Amino acid sequence: MKEKKQETNILPRGSKILHDPLLNKGTNFSEDERNQLGLRGLLPPRILTLKTQKEKILKNFNSKKNDLEKYIYMIALQDRNETLFYYTLMSEIEKMMPIIYTPTVGRACQKYDHIFRRPRGLYISLEDIGKIETILKNWPSRQVEVIVVTDGERILGLGDLGANGMGIPIGKLSLYTACAGIDPSKCLPITIDVGTNNNNLLKNPFYLGLQKRRITGKIYDDFLDEFMVSVSAIFPNAVIQFEDFANSNAARLLQKYRGSYCMFNDDIQGTAAVALSGLISSMKLTSQKLEDQKLLFYGAGTAGIGIGNLFSQALISTGISDSDARKKCWFVDSKGLVVKSRDNLSSDKLYFAQDHKQIKNLYEIVNQVKPTTLIGVSGKANAFDKKIINSMNSFNKRPIIFALSNPTSNSECTAKQVYNWTQGRGVFASGSPFEPVTIEEKTFIPSQGNNVYIFPGVGLGVILAGVVKIPDSFFITAAKKLSDLTRKDELSRGLLYPSLNRIRSVSCDIAIEIYKKAIKDGIAKNIIEGDIQEFVNKKMYNPAYKKYVGK
Repeated sequence: MKEKKQETNILPRGSKILHDPLLNKGTNFSEDERNQLGLRGLLPPRILTLKTQKEKILKNFNSKKNDLEKYIYMIALQDRNETLFYYTLMSEIEKMMPIIYTPTVGRACQKYDHIFRRPRGLYISLEDIGKIETILKNWPSRQVEVIVVTDGERILGLGDLGANGMGIPIGKLSLYTACAGIDPSKCLPITIDVGTNNNNLLKNPFYLGLQKRRITGKIYDDFLDEFMVSVSAIFPNAVIQFEDFANSNAARLLQKYRGSYCMFNDDIQGTAAVALSGLISSMKLTSQKLEDQKLLFYGAGTAGIGIGNLFSQALISTGISDSDARKKCWFVDSKGLVVKSRDNLSSDKLYFAQDHKQIKNLYEIVNQVKPTTLIGVSGKANAFDKKIINSMNSFNKRPIIFALSNPTSNSECTAKQVYNWTQGRGVFASGSPFEPVTIEEKTFIPSQGNNVYIFPGVGLGVILAGVVKIPDSFFITAAKKLSDLTRKDELSRGLLYPSLNRIRSVSCDIAIEIYKKAIKDGIAKNIIEGDIQEFVNKKMYNPAYKKYVGK
C-alpha cells in the first residue's frame, strides 16, 4: 500500500492528469482514482470501458463529412488520450491508415496552419542556430528511440509546405507505434524550418513558419550539421529517420550522415525496399526470376534512383556483376531517356545511363526498351495512359505496373485502368490506396506499396540490435522477409504485400530478421537472452489503461 501511495503522489492530479495525453483515461478513471487523484466532479459519473470508448470514437469518426474532418478528429483524440487513440487505430488499421497518413495527411499538411490546435513535437528554425542543443533539451524525455525529421521541402508529391510539413513526422511516428509497438512516449517528431519558397505561404498571414525564402548552400549544411551533432548528443540511442527532403538534398544528406549516425532516409531506402519486395512477390505471379527483369522508371529522383540502387544490390548479391545489374534499370527524367550521350548528368543518373539514342516520348521509350516492369515515381498524374499500358501488355504475358507516386491524385494511373486495360493480367501496386476492382467476376485487391511495411520493422530491429549505423543490406533483408510473409491466398487476390490487418506481426517478424542479420554481420551491440519472439512481444507497446490506484 505504501508503494502505491508513493506512485500516486508523483502523478499529476486533478485537471493536470486529464490534460496529459499519455496519462489521461477520460471517463475510464475508477472510483478510487477519482477520489485519490482529485478528479471527483471533473468527470461525468459514469465509468466507461476502453472498448466502449472506442465504439463511441468510431461512431463519431464515421459521422464526419469528409476525410480531412476525420483526420482532425483523430488528431484531437491523440492530443487528449494517446491510449484510446492507439487502441482505436490498431483495431481499425485498414480504415484508419488512409486517414492518419497518405493520402489524407497530404491535405492536412496543406491546411496545417488552419487546423493547428496543439503543439506536438519540436520546431527548430534558423533562429535557433547555435542553440539547437538547448532547444532539444526542452523535450521532456531523454528516452527517445525514434526521431522522424523533415524540412518540409517535398511533402509527398505536394511540394514545399515549409513548417506545415509537421503532419508527416507526426503521422509516421503514429505508425511506428501502431505497427511496430514503439512506445509513443519514446517518439519525437521534428520539423526543421529553414524557410519556404511557397509563395502562398509567404503571403499567408496565418502561416506558422518562418516567412522567408529557404536558405541553401553552406548555411543550410552548417545548420543540418549542428542539428545532427546535437540530436545524437541529447538522444544517443535514437534512430533518426529523414522524411520528405527535396531531391537536391535527400541523397547527398544520406551519403553524408549514414557513415556517422544511426539514420536512414525513408523516401529513398524505405521506398526502395517496399518496391523491391513487391517485385519479388511479382515473380511468384509471373513465374519469372528477378534477374530476368528489365525495369523502366518514369522519374529519376531520389525514390526512383533509390529503388534502382537497391534492386541492383539485390542482383549483385546473387552473383550478377555490377555492370549487368545496372543494365536492368532504365530511367526517364524530364528531358527523356537517361543515356550516356547526354550532357551534365548527375552522378547518380550517370551510374544508370544506358548506351542508347536519346528519346523523349514515353510511349516511344516503352516500345523500344520493352521493359517487364514500369515504375512510376514522377508525381505526374495519368502519365501511364491506355496506349502505354496496352504496349506493356503486348510484349509481356503479365506486365508489372507500379504507380508509386503519392498522394492518390498524383498516381501515374489507377488500379481500375491497369486491370481493365490488361484484362486482369496486369500486376499492380500503387503508393496510395485504391478500391478493389472486379474483372469478369474476379475481384482484385490493389496492392499499396506503402513504406509502412518497411520502416517500422526496420526501426524496431535497429533498436533491438543496438546498431550504430544502418547498412543497405538491412533493407534487402526487410524486402525479402516482407515478400516471404505474403500468403498464397493474398497473392491470388492481387496483393503483393500482406494484408494491413497483419501489419503488427509483419513488423515484428521483420524486426527479428533485422536483429538476426545484425548478429550475423557482427554489428549488434545488444545480445538478447532467451526467446527473441517473446522478448519482442513484451517490448512492443500495447494500448491499455494502467491502474493508478487500487487493486
